[in-house]
Amino acid sequence: MSKGIRFTDEFKQDAVAQVVERGYAVSEVAERLGISTKSPYTWKAQFAKSPQARSEVAEQAAEIRRLKRELARVTEERTIQKKATAYFARESQ
Repeated sequence: MSKGIRFTDEFKQDAVAQVVERGYAVSEVAERLGISTKSPYTWKAQFAKSPQARSEVAEQAAEIRRLKRELARVTEERTIQKKATAYFARESQ
């Protein structure tokens, strides 16, 4: 599996179900789905959390993404203001 590939929650839950409910070996499921053997273990732990805990984590992740976008925008604005200040300081001399 290459870095950066994102799997849907449905895909992850199906992979975990194959191991937990249907009794397939993790290595067999991982090979068949083309994922690392670590992934089903990680996903199993992820889905073992309560739905409320998962939704809180998702909300926090969304808030972090929003804050990162806002930080990038404010940083860009600050950079533009610095350049404008330097330009007008040169022009006034």
